[in-house]
Amino acid sequence: MPNAEHALKIEIDRHHALPIYLQICERFKTAIAAGHLKPGDRVPALRGLATQLNTARGTVEMAYDILVDEGYLQMRGAAGTFVSSSLPESVMRGGARKGRERAAVSRPKGASAVEVGHDARPLRPGLPALDAFPRKLWSRLVAHRARAVELASLTYPDPAGYGPLRERIATYLGLSRGVECAPERVFVTNGYRSSLELVLRSLAKPDDSAWFEEPGYFLARNFLVEAGLKLVPVPVDQDGLDVDAGQALDPHARFAIVTPAHQSPLGVTLSLARRMKLLDWAERAGSWIVEDDYDSEFRYAGRPLPALKSLDANDRVIYCGTFSKVLVPGLRLSYVVAPERAIARFEQLTKSMNAGPPHLLQSAVADFIAQGHFARHLKRMRALYAQRREFFAQALIKAFGARASIEPPSGGMHLVMLFNAGVNGPVDDLAIAARAQELGLAVSGLSSWHIGARTKRSLRGMVLGFANVADAAEAARLARMLRRAYDG
Repeated sequence: MPNAEHALKIEIDRHHALPIYLQICERFKTAIAAGHLKPGDRVPALRGLATQLNTARGTVEMAYDILVDEGYLQMRGAAGTFVSSSLPESVMRGGARKGRERAAVSRPKGASAVEVGHDARPLRPGLPALDAFPRKLWSRLVAHRARAVELASLTYPDPAGYGPLRERIATYLGLSRGVECAPERVFVTNGYRSSLELVLRSLAKPDDSAWFEEPGYFLARNFLVEAGLKLVPVPVDQDGLDVDAGQALDPHARFAIVTPAHQSPLGVTLSLARRMKLLDWAERAGSWIVEDDYDSEFRYAGRPLPALKSLDANDRVIYCGTFSKVLVPGLRLSYVVAPERAIARFEQLTKSMNAGPPHLLQSAVADFIAQGHFARHLKRMRALYAQRREFFAQALIKAFGARASIEPPSGGMHLVMLFNAGVNGPVDDLAIAARAQELGLAVSGLSSWHIGARTKRSLRGMVLGFANVADAAEAARLARMLRRAYDG
């Protein structure tokens, strides 16, 4: 593990007007910006640095607390204090800072939604608890499959997916989500984007339109627009997608893209009355409903709700699920349940699109499910996420008070903090999100999840992932950072 304890030399000026604890802060920031301290480097212990500088330990502790709050350092208990592994690039490439001036963030004008990347910055929505993933067990399963490699597994994998995994998924969906399907209808893909691509290439026609939740999942929105689909923004209220509004806007839309179990991003559940109305519309219009059931397993009051697909008597719902949320996104494994009448078309398309996800990962996930680890993991995660949700919601309430409305969601891995309007009108959530990203937080302004341009009626707030908020202390620290971004 990198160690900068002996390489770092800090000097202070006792005659300078700037207090010593702030001088220490600036020395660390300068060292990080210049590359002398790198992400993951361990920094001197409080007592050691206080001795080196011949100053009180409390002075050093105050400086470290500020650096931790601002996201420069991470305290890891007995292991020590380290340079944060999630520092934004702007901090490390911006050179030394002058005084307490912030470095500018390099980002496209108007950008507001968090980009998908390989980092694990705090509060990233949709990122499961990486610290709770059973890595040793997973390594054992993968190693066993690697040692017992068969010749058949060394060729190109089945484009439709590894047979035993398709069987495990079909069984799981029948037992847990109420979705009855044969393994032949399950197609394993390289993520939700690949699932959407398979659906569109199989069933879409030129100039097709699709209902899309407003606000809705921006990554899906971006892909669908790139694919040439005309999106019709349909408002979402406390009961989910407003089906009546959708029929008024475009009664003959070819698709409806929905997240009924836990709407992305607002977290509401599509009511039973709306579900039946949506299914009735799809049957009458000959349209398709794409159900993204992305984190339905995590519900904190009672059992997970049955999938919309479980109510589908006319086979108009195309069910999409993923292992990115329930296990880890690095697997790049998702799946889609094809309509009975379109199985042949899906099979044809999978052969032309790609050779399927790696056999090794698919077989290891199949073993993970078959040996009962998947069910136990979901049970542990429900309890853990319920606790972390409460930690973070309470910390936000304490930090923001009447400035925002926070209601812990009934399910999922993220929550929405809505900003209450101030005396000068709606709060600029995009500017707040930009400042929070500058501090190293992977958050996004809620108004960026809308398709259309922002108006005074657009929801203003933050979409915040809580799955990786380890404890109450971490929740309080992150809430203070958000409040700092809010205050500007």
